[in-house]
Parts: sequence; C-alpha cells; structure tokens
Amino acid sequence: MRGVLLINPVAGGGLTVEVAGLIARHLRAVCELRVVIARDAPATAAAADRAVAEGADLLVVAGGDGAAHLAVQSCAGTATALAPLPCGTGNDLARGLGLPPDPLDAVRQVVRAVRAGRRRRVDLGKIAGGGYFGTVLCAGFDAAVNARANRMRWPRGQRRYDAAVLAELARLRPMPLRVELDGIAVELTATLVAVGNSTSYGGGIPICPDADLGDGLFDVTVVGAVRRRDLLGILPRLRTGRHVDHPAVRTVRARRVRLGGANGWLAHADGEPQARLPVSVRCAPGALEVAA
Repeated sequence: MRGVLLINPVAGGGLTVEVAGLIARHLRAVCELRVVIARDAPATAAAADRAVAEGADLLVVAGGDGAAHLAVQSCAGTATALAPLPCGTGNDLARGLGLPPDPLDAVRQVVRAVRAGRRRRVDLGKIAGGGYFGTVLCAGFDAAVNARANRMRWPRGQRRYDAAVLAELARLRPMPLRVELDGIAVELTATLVAVGNSTSYGGGIPICPDADLGDGLFDVTVVGAVRRRDLLGILPRLRTGRHVDHPAVRTVRARRVRLGGANGWLAHADGEPQARLPVSVRCAPGALEVAA
C-alpha cells in the first residue's frame, strides 16, 4: 500500500518533531510512506492533488480542519482514502469520523483500520459552482464568529471561539433568510443557519447533533430572530446539542438546500469562507472514502 503523510507544521500551535516522527513510524508499519511538509494552503492543496494523481492508496493529513478541507477537494470521488488526524484547533472532521482527540491515538486507529482492510465511504456536501465540505456549511451569526476566530491569534483552542462569540454579540442583527429544502421554500427572519453533513463545528459544537455522515441527507438547523439575551440563553445549550429544544430553533433534513435572502451573509464551510448568499448545496452520498 502506498501512503502519503501530509503535515501542516503550524496547525494547533505547532506539531512537534517528535509527534510527527511517531505518526510516520506508525504508518510505515502498514504502508510505503512518503512524508510531505506543507506550510501554507496552496502547498497543502498541491500536495494533496499530487498524492491522488500519483495513485496513493491513503492520504493521512496531520493538521486541522483547514488542511482536511483542502484534502477533501482532492480525494472526493477517487479511490484514495483520507485519514485526517486531529492536530489543529477544531478537528471537527476527524471528530465526525470517530477518531480519538489525541493524534497518536488517532493514527493507531487508522493503522488498525488499514491492517483490517476497513474502509468506508461517507457523504460530502457539494457547493454549486464550488467545492466540497465534510462538516458544516453555515451563514449568519455563527459564520461571523468563525471569521472573527480565524482572524484572532489569541487565545488558542476553544477559548478563541468563545471570545469571538462575545465580540460578535454586539453586532447581532437577525436578517431575512430564504431557505429552500428540496425545492420547498420558507422565508423567515433568522440569526443563523447551519447545513450539517456531520454534527459539529467550532471545535466540537454539535450544531446539527443528529447529522449522519452516511444517510445521504443534510441536517439543517435554523435559529430564528432572537435578542442578545435570548441567544445568550441558547449558546450554552450548543455544547450539549440541547439547543434544538429551544422554540426559536428549527431542524429539518433535506438532500438539497438553497440559502438566500437580502442579508449579505457570507457562508463558511469546514471553517473556510466560501461565497455570499445565495448559495446552493447538495448532499453527495458516498463521495469520500476514509480509513478511520
């Protein structure tokens, strides 16, 4: 088996040489391994494209959700299996695939899967005129929080997201939103909308707690018009997935979703900026092979 280990050395504050070496050692026990260090997004995308073009059986990405998102674009619809190791700040794709939060535990699980010949195909979201996403596409308040968190250099980890939430609360303004679900349209005033291929974003926040990577459907969560104090009451429930019980929150499943409205919202997917609404997405069943 031919494998490529793609390392983002600055993910999560920096992957140590010792940990990177241990990851490589584990993988060499089950495959002929090539190691690539990519220090920015263009280098990561190019390395992932090359791995797939050269027929790699396995692409292991030691980085965060940004690096995993780039690798998804290369691996989607191919026979190259992806294994994203949780070495970044969010690690939501790795979490959704059931990988442990420690990168060494995660690579051991990948190695066991390879030895057992255990691969599976999972769904992806496909943005019309754009790329794929593995976790959640969002717009509104949560996308603004995501954008602010991406710009921040301190604090690290989950506290960065919490700080961004507090900063964006001052700018909270529900806006008109048009949601089309498999061709059926609903117009409302909303605070945020999340289209979940998997459950979580923001480092483990289960915004779409019942989303399933293998059911061929999106879970769509919409938070309607709420005041700041109401949103402050909803936010703690996000950590447990109990926000779906709040009367301002609606959830539904659909294969195709179109988001629009005169709101100027910028959609983010896998934590990365995509396009301003209107945005159309469809579920691509079984589009990605994973070893996890």
